[in-house]
Amino acid sequence: MSNIKPFMDANFLLNSETAQHLYHDHAAQLPILDYHCHLSPQMIADDYRFKTITELWLGGDHYKWRAMRANGVPEKYITGDATDWEKFQKWAETVPYTFRNPLYHWTHLELRTAFGITEVLNPESAQRIYNTCNAKLAEECMTARGLMKFYHVQVVCTTDDPIDSLEHHRRIRESGFEIKVLPTWRPDKAMAVNNSQTYKEYLVQLGRVSGIEIHSYSKLLEALQIRHDFFASEGCKVADHGVSAFPWAACSYSEASTLFEKVINGNELNQQEINKLQTAILLELCRMNHAKGWVQQFHFGPMRNVNTRMFKLLGPDTGFDTIGDYTNGQALAHFLDALNIDNKLTKTILYNINPNENAVIAAMAANFQDGNIPGKIQFGSGWWFNDQIDGMEQQMNTLSLQGLLSRFVGMLTDSRSFVSYPRHEYFRRILCNLIGKDVEEGLIPACEMPRIEAMIEDICYYNAKRYFNF
Repeated sequence: MSNIKPFMDANFLLNSETAQHLYHDHAAQLPILDYHCHLSPQMIADDYRFKTITELWLGGDHYKWRAMRANGVPEKYITGDATDWEKFQKWAETVPYTFRNPLYHWTHLELRTAFGITEVLNPESAQRIYNTCNAKLAEECMTARGLMKFYHVQVVCTTDDPIDSLEHHRRIRESGFEIKVLPTWRPDKAMAVNNSQTYKEYLVQLGRVSGIEIHSYSKLLEALQIRHDFFASEGCKVADHGVSAFPWAACSYSEASTLFEKVINGNELNQQEINKLQTAILLELCRMNHAKGWVQQFHFGPMRNVNTRMFKLLGPDTGFDTIGDYTNGQALAHFLDALNIDNKLTKTILYNINPNENAVIAAMAANFQDGNIPGKIQFGSGWWFNDQIDGMEQQMNTLSLQGLLSRFVGMLTDSRSFVSYPRHEYFRRILCNLIGKDVEEGLIPACEMPRIEAMIEDICYYNAKRYFNF
């Protein structure tokens, strides 16, 4: 038993001297550029203070909610009306059952970094940890902004709908807050033509904020352009597009106009018509992104809200989405090629949720590199169900085989939590261990150590800083 490593010590996940050197001397102290997350701009603007660790930790965290349900915890203690202590207690009861799930590591990284707690969380320690965390949260520095500063964050890009006023971003900027909090253009609802009624309701809102009555396809594009310009004026540099199966069906402007008219007249489109109109709209949005030199991100592959009963009870984003088994390669090739033919393909990051598509997406990215912008088309970090040791290693190994890992823009939180920043530490440790192992095994020459060190720093920070022009 004397050879057992201590849990989560300074060299956690760093299994060689080279890995330890790369992490401690080159990765650990670099700032964080969180270029995709779901933090609340209003909470940042208000410098929100969380009342309890339960509010901070369990509110909106569907990763934890899924684990609790799997552990037999009733919904009352997850999203229901139980007290904060009761919900925390049920999470503490669940934690010992999460061995080998990334939640176990994330939980204890967050406790150690934000609260200085090295004790493991379980039913016996729950009350002590709950009290300690709540006392810490009462300290002056433990607010939304304080946590961002504590984790050495430099830039945050939130996720924002075209109809958003961005008033909270403006309040943050005008307050002089030293961390950049930039909006991200996320126009998914402008493409949601699969339900005519909800789509028409959204168009009313979009028309109101853009000052246009949207009664035709041309007016839709005009309204989106107005909002796109507005987002740019508020500092936006990034677009994000979330889709299930990647849409591709060739569609002329005339066809798109006819299909749009059909939707707003209250008629439902069939699946082929939906694909056509969504393809047309998304291509136009991407041309707008290119015109402004924005980075565009595509998150694709999830099946959402598959549990109908719980969706009706709790709504979206409550832990009932899953990995889809769509085939995206051919559609993605056609879509990127359609933009590239007209030289309208901007810097693009591709995130797939199904790890079976890793090789397809990594190889696809290599087809559209342009020889002018290093890493112009990125195979994005392991996303959602893949942001753990195995998923991150698979993503980086596949990228290494099909492209240039050295040009990778690294990690993001994709989180709603102000204490999720240790995910960057987790990623950096995994990266350094991966590269350190290659050096130790003679796969990368140790005589190239200055280049190896620079590669680690680039992936952790500098590549993203240059790529997004932060």
